[in-house]
Amino acid sequence: MAGKERYTRLIKEKARELGFEFCGISKAEFLEDQAPKLESWLKAGMHGKMGYMENHFDKRLDPRKLVEGAKSVISLGFNYFPEKDLAKEENFKIAKYAYGKDYHFVLKDKLKSLLAFIQVEIGEVSGRAFVDSAPVMERTWAERSGLGWTGKHSLLINKGMGSFFFLAELIIDLELEYDGPVKDYCGTCTRCMDACPTNAIPEPYVVDGSKCISYFTIELKEEIPQEVKGKFENWIFGCDICQDVCPWNRFAKSHQEPAFKPHSLMEEMDKGEWEDISREVFNEIFRKSPVKRTKLEGLRRNIEFVKK
Repeated sequence: MAGKERYTRLIKEKARELGFEFCGISKAEFLEDQAPKLESWLKAGMHGKMGYMENHFDKRLDPRKLVEGAKSVISLGFNYFPEKDLAKEENFKIAKYAYGKDYHFVLKDKLKSLLAFIQVEIGEVSGRAFVDSAPVMERTWAERSGLGWTGKHSLLINKGMGSFFFLAELIIDLELEYDGPVKDYCGTCTRCMDACPTNAIPEPYVVDGSKCISYFTIELKEEIPQEVKGKFENWIFGCDICQDVCPWNRFAKSHQEPAFKPHSLMEEMDKGEWEDISREVFNEIFRKSPVKRTKLEGLRRNIEFVKK
């Protein structure tokens, strides 16, 4: 078996062993087709107050500027769909990805293990691991690697598993066998667009980040604008509406990762307990959670904003 073919097979087998549902590989090159899209999105101000989105424009489009001599982008998908959906109508809601331990830490450890495996099994390979923490256009790479297609809500959809999975990448200086993209199966469906209460999906495949409930409840550090009052449908950290209505998510299966299980206290909290949440309870439940990003003050602001 030729080197490239063998190395590719070894990497994909190890990725599965580490718990990744998907592993696809594409050639590290300049994303020419993405440059005008990213530019017009930024010019339209759809990144809101997320100033960091304007930084490193060239690095976002060319992985060889992140890893010297980069040849391959290994895209990986990790399921986070929970066994039990805690977003009940009468309660405050938190996005499913934030139920358990912060995925950055969980997936970074797995990626480091994969890179170490490559270096032991294959030899001197240089590379970097990325989990939503650097200027990498992860959905574009995942799409090029055949993990799925980009839905009208701009998230990656996989035909067999829906969209509730994290994306991560290894960019390495080793040439491998490359996968190709898959077909877009959204068809004429516009459920995600129709369901968004803040009209954050003005046209197919374009999300106005500055109107998204996730933006308001996580990224925005100042007061939430009054014009969106009454539109959050009880979401206090993130939002899953566009994914929950997607027909492809009927194929979502619950994850097997203990680190993503919710804290038992969070499962039992009712509206009154959320409204009275103390620093001690916040620290206990969200000690290692993505919810820490918003801090207790931010969470209280969000709860106050969605209260009827």
